[in-house]
Amino acid sequence: MHDFLVSAVAFLVLVGVMVVVHEFGHFIVAKLCGVRVEAFSLGFGPRLFGFKYGETDYKVCLLPLGGFVKMTGENPEQNLEAPGKETQDHSNDPGAFTSHPRWQRILIGFAGPAANFVLALVLMLFYFGFINEVPSVQVKTTTVEWVTPGSTAAKAGIEPGDQIRTFDGVKNPAWEPDVEEQLKLNANADVPVILDRAGKQISTTLHVPAAAKNDDFDISDTGIQPQYMPGPIAVKEVLPGTPAAKAGLQPGDQIVAVDGHAFHFVTTLVAYMQAGKGQPIHLDLLRNGAKTSITASPTQMNSTWVLGFNSQLPPYRNQPLAFPSAWKKSVAFCNQNSLLVFEVLERLFTHRVSVTQLMGPVRIAQAAGEAAEMHGWMPKFILAGEISLNLGILNLLPFPILDGGLILLLVIEGIMRHDISMNVKERIYQAAFVVLMVFFVFIMFNDVTNLHTFMHVKP
Repeated sequence: MHDFLVSAVAFLVLVGVMVVVHEFGHFIVAKLCGVRVEAFSLGFGPRLFGFKYGETDYKVCLLPLGGFVKMTGENPEQNLEAPGKETQDHSNDPGAFTSHPRWQRILIGFAGPAANFVLALVLMLFYFGFINEVPSVQVKTTTVEWVTPGSTAAKAGIEPGDQIRTFDGVKNPAWEPDVEEQLKLNANADVPVILDRAGKQISTTLHVPAAAKNDDFDISDTGIQPQYMPGPIAVKEVLPGTPAAKAGLQPGDQIVAVDGHAFHFVTTLVAYMQAGKGQPIHLDLLRNGAKTSITASPTQMNSTWVLGFNSQLPPYRNQPLAFPSAWKKSVAFCNQNSLLVFEVLERLFTHRVSVTQLMGPVRIAQAAGEAAEMHGWMPKFILAGEISLNLGILNLLPFPILDGGLILLLVIEGIMRHDISMNVKERIYQAAFVVLMVFFVFIMFNDVTNLHTFMHVKP
């Protein structure tokens, strides 16, 4: 019951903020263009409470999942709200939506998604500029924890335990920003590297992949898994029925070594399992001060090999970034997650990803509840930013009822140089409404039937 309440409240707050911002985008641009806004509503259905200021009724309705801005002249949507109602003629009303130039109507349609893009950027800018949680204890040396077999780093002869003394001329570099920045500056080029291997100086050359110029490129894409943390991987929670539970892993265990490799952070273990492609792994553990060992076989979930446990997060401290760095990281976050949405959509249409993998309201609520109970601000800001971006992009899809559908119809009318018949528009919107409701019911059913398997990417 506690988890349900936390998830429900977190979801309603999250969706409430996203909807307010989205509809405010439509609202403010409509007002600036001189369109009469009859209602600004949070939720659908019967009006619960609100107030009227000027010509606009600001209200909260019974069903909290969504909201809308009602502008004079939006007849197809208005008729959907009241089927059978006769279409009113607003052709001579200067305040009607349809009386304004198409470019203004397109601008109003785009304003909602644009507001969500701005919200995501502002959220992440605030996080990086005023919070930016980093581990309290970090390894100061640039030590390689593990190298992916067959990677560019492996071909360069870099080995686990090596310390990078010089990277492209930078002496005693830090992983961030020194190594990271030099990688981006040397995309598809060779970089001289000097290593310290057990006190011996070794010179080599690392070929940087061409993808390093992309914002989402990471040090690990070279095959290098940096050592950020000093201690072993601490197990916080073991999910029932998973390979970790079947192998006997327990909360409180410390993973000292994996197949003889001393891993210190969970991302290295994840990378190791991906390279192993499901091969059984041997874990050396420290349990209540005593040494023990188990063997576990990772399972594949959403193309990622996992064991099924949550690691104990290290203690964090705030290290706000200067505005230029915060801006750069915020823009990179928005670009990366926006491209991810398009990649998922492309894979859906090419049948490389099943529609059953999409998250609906139930699983989004569960994710919101988990983020609310996680330590620190990072999970909360990241989830809010991702959902805001997703909401903006999905609303721009050229499907009737969505903002993108409105824009598409306006563009078609502009090409035709005359308006599409209102009766035709109403039929299009009614058919789209039915399709959208069927899809919504499917997603809800999929959410409920997959609750027992839902979890984030975990080791």
